[in-house]
Amino acid sequence: MVRVTHTFFEIILTDIHYNVFSLPAALMVEHDMSDKMVSDLNDHLDKLREDKNKKSAGDKLIGQIHQGEQLSIDFTKPEILEFRQVVENLGVSYIRHFVEFTKSQIFPKKIEMDQLWSVHSYEGDYNPIHDHLTKSPMGISFTCWTKVPDQITKPGEEEKLHYDLYNSSGAIDGFINFTYGLNQTADPERLRPSQSRYVKPEVGKLLMFPSWMQHCVYPFFGEGERRTVAGNLNCFNLTPEEIQGAQQ
Repeated sequence: MVRVTHTFFEIILTDIHYNVFSLPAALMVEHDMSDKMVSDLNDHLDKLREDKNKKSAGDKLIGQIHQGEQLSIDFTKPEILEFRQVVENLGVSYIRHFVEFTKSQIFPKKIEMDQLWSVHSYEGDYNPIHDHLTKSPMGISFTCWTKVPDQITKPGEEEKLHYDLYNSSGAIDGFINFTYGLNQTADPERLRPSQSRYVKPEVGKLLMFPSWMQHCVYPFFGEGERRTVAGNLNCFNLTPEEIQGAQQ
């Protein structure tokens, strides 16, 4: 009996035709906000933090924010209008890309902001793994950063790492981790890719994702504030009258 083995470096037959495709689990949208929008948001949040009538969002959120605070934001205020318009338009784009990517048919939707809040984190604060709830069955969530401590944005040599639980060595302090499957880490020996994504906070970066996607935020150490603005979008079906009006 002749036993033949091949290494994966060898290609024996060159006339075999094949296709390779991935199995998508979720889509994520990334947007870079303008410097002016970031500045306007920070100005609004600075005033909000000084307001004696500010409303805490801590009773509705899972965040373990002991050094900082979590605040509800009134998204109907004129100061928030431009940001709200950008986010709601990104929500429309998100659904369009989902339909194109998955070849799905979705009943026409109206996208509207449901909740908006800020998280002001300091040393040791963190968010355990969680997802978001919306009033509509289809929901979209988002988060963005308006302040990030230097030790998170400039971690040094660790910046060169492919971030993973096995080799992070503190390089993912302050990061957000999204999980969209059972495989938190890659297992090459069983041909299992990682089904999680670690994202380094960057001032002005906005991420949009389905509300069911679980995520957590790791604590960081040292001085500075990690400031985020996050929220949810409802995606309700349009009424026949609204569909007719949109077509006119």
